[in-house]
Amino acid sequence: MSEEPTSPAEPADDDRRGHEPDRGGHEPDRRIGEPLVNRRRRFLPSMIWLIPLIAAIIGVSIVARILAERGPTITITFLTAEGLEAGRTKLRYKDVEIGTVRSINLSLDRSHVRVRVQLQKEAASFTAADTRFWVVRPRADFSGVSGLGTLLSGAYIGAEAGVEQRTASEFIGLEVPPTVTRDTTGRQFTLHATDIGSLDIGAPVYYRRVKVGQVAAYSLDPDGRGVTLRVFVNAPYDRFVGANTRFWHASGLDVQLDAGGFRLRTQSIATVVLGGIAFQAPEDTIGPPAPENTSFMLAADQSEAMAAPDGPAESMLMYFNQSLRGLSPGAPVDFRGVVIGEVKSIGIEFDPHEREFRMPVVVQVYPDRLGRQARDAMLSSPGTSEAGAVSAVDQATADAQREARRRRLLAMISRGMRAQLRQGNLLTGQLYIALDFFPNARAPETGLSVDPPEMPTVPNSLDELQAQVGEIARKINLVPFEEIGRDVRRTLAAMEQTMKSAEGTVRALNNDISPEIAAAMKDVRETLTTVQRTLSGTQPLQDDLRQTLREVSRAAGSLRVLTDYLERHPESLLRGKPGDPP
Repeated sequence: MSEEPTSPAEPADDDRRGHEPDRGGHEPDRRIGEPLVNRRRRFLPSMIWLIPLIAAIIGVSIVARILAERGPTITITFLTAEGLEAGRTKLRYKDVEIGTVRSINLSLDRSHVRVRVQLQKEAASFTAADTRFWVVRPRADFSGVSGLGTLLSGAYIGAEAGVEQRTASEFIGLEVPPTVTRDTTGRQFTLHATDIGSLDIGAPVYYRRVKVGQVAAYSLDPDGRGVTLRVFVNAPYDRFVGANTRFWHASGLDVQLDAGGFRLRTQSIATVVLGGIAFQAPEDTIGPPAPENTSFMLAADQSEAMAAPDGPAESMLMYFNQSLRGLSPGAPVDFRGVVIGEVKSIGIEFDPHEREFRMPVVVQVYPDRLGRQARDAMLSSPGTSEAGAVSAVDQATADAQREARRRRLLAMISRGMRAQLRQGNLLTGQLYIALDFFPNARAPETGLSVDPPEMPTVPNSLDELQAQVGEIARKINLVPFEEIGRDVRRTLAAMEQTMKSAEGTVRALNNDISPEIAAAMKDVRETLTTVQRTLSGTQPLQDDLRQTLREVSRAAGSLRVLTDYLERHPESLLRGKPGDPP
């Protein structure tokens, strides 16, 4: 086998490996065809490897620092993730960043979202179980506009630190920011009302028309018969809330028209639209400061709030046999102009004995509005013992209270108290119930054993007038107008004939008697002229008449003198005048 020649352009393997001269600069002797052997050098690290090593050390230190400064992780539940973004949305407290949103996931039932937030180490106290979280977004509501700064920076999660020792990792976020935070100084109070009206969370609370607080929360009562509101009064105004303080709705307009004129009252223009609550003590007798969470009643208006305490209410039943159009629940029940109660309900029922419909009306009255002296006077009527009534009222059982109520009602009914429907407003046709004494009212046939007790009623004057008008109408219907009409027509025909006869008579008189009457009138005028001429002052008859009258006057004077003399000397009729000779 022949060897292939090596190309001169390609160096031999030994030549490619090269050779190194010895330390003396001479090439070592080597034989042709022997392999070149290089000695292994000792490993020395290069400077280039220090850069990644230093970077790794720095990275590890940064990770260790981050892990050392990282706080606990919490999960907050919201209904929606609007405005939130993982890795960008921050958790802030008083505008200081204390955490970052790491992830946002949808719950398994798709009813809410779960936001995982990584807290910083110094924010570990925000894991208290009563910590509150909410999303701060641009928001406009009745209380104003908030969160405008998030228009540029984006939404963030706000927080309020809790105070409980117990910690938690799962929280339910608030859908709206809390109106009152724990770092706000002041006191909270509870208000009870029949309805919320136009109030909402954040509605203002006024004292003497100065805003001193706001509505913090509200909820429906468990029995569904009212609402409970929580209001917060800022310090130092909370010291004006005492035991005698009264709260009332300051919403809308309070318009009053009475004998004193027209009055319009409102706290501010904002309350007309947004609603509000006002409070004040009657006659500025605030009393001792009310502790926090004290319960108060929320009145409908200032007049109701400032009214004297009504005391316990008593229900009464009234039956009316007339139309109740114009009478509605809430209509006043008054006694001689003083409102002592209101109508609670109106119904209708059929009386099988009388075979007619009756209108039952349930009212609620407050006897204390009449004054304690008046109530005691009613209780001291015949058949009712004042001591017995007082002792019955003082008893704690419901039966004793019911018996005392019946005694009071029996005392008033025995004196003639009755209920009567009256017109309250001629324009609107509204009715109200008036209680008054009618001495001539007949005794009621019903008893007071029912609950609520029954108050007898009397028809009002308008109903009596209508009954009288109806009776007159019935009598008028009995009048035979057709027969009267026929008689009138016959009479008119006869009168027409009479008028025609009279016209003929007058015409005859004008033709026959008028000339004679004219002649007689001429003679009368001539006679009057003669008499006037005779009685004129230039005639002798006048002089003779005057002379005769003067003589008659002198004769009357002599007769008067004679009469006076005879009254003084009646004996002169027999003896004559004393001065005369015998």
